[in-house]
Amino acid sequence: MRNYCDVLVKPMISEKTIAMIEENKYTFIVAKDANKIEIAHAVEEAFKVKVVDVTTRIVKGKTKTMGRYTGKRPDVKKAVVTLREGDSIEMFSGL
Repeated sequence: MRNYCDVLVKPMISEKTIAMIEENKYTFIVAKDANKIEIAHAVEEAFKVKVVDVTTRIVKGKTKTMGRYTGKRPDVKKAVVTLREGDSIEMFSGL
């Protein structure tokens, strides 16, 4: 089993994800090859909470143009983690 630092890349903070915190749902950017079980274990180990559900999606990177050169941002895997009622992640509490 992998270390949680290898699975969780960073938390996602946007208006939509902050609104989802009221529903006890937290959003993270995770490693592309991580599965739902690894993500649940990583969140439980890192934040000492109980995970009820994990949903994942891969967001395709945008194509960007700078002058005559075009490039592509990398694809990213997002995970929305639902916690048990009463649990919360303190890192997000000040938002």
